[in-house]
Amino acid sequence: MPTRKAAVPSPVAQYRYSVQWSPEDQEFVATVLEFPSLSWLDEDQFEALRGVERLVSDVIEELTQSGERVPEPISTQTFSGRLNLRVPPELHRKLAIEAANHGVPLNKYATELLTA
Repeated sequence: MPTRKAAVPSPVAQYRYSVQWSPEDQEFVATVLEFPSLSWLDEDQFEALRGVERLVSDVIEELTQSGERVPEPISTQTFSGRLNLRVPPELHRKLAIEAANHGVPLNKYATELLTA
């Protein structure tokens, strides 16, 4: 039996969308992570999503036509696995002590805390 390749979604569909109820607006508000200034309000949550998708499509077209950078969807970005954090020295000390008490390196301990 032949295997079926998954279709690559359109560029607009690759962005990270969110739809939530807005008590203030008494409507659903759709947003997109990669375009924080864009949103769409609608009484229907699915229409809010469709509205912001159309808006993203229009913005991508405008950015492309003007030669501006189009944000890369977070879903297609690559990550190194390195995360450098700045924390107060007291917290750094506390975490180092806790890691030592658990008998693990600080990076491993911090990773465990972040994934808990």
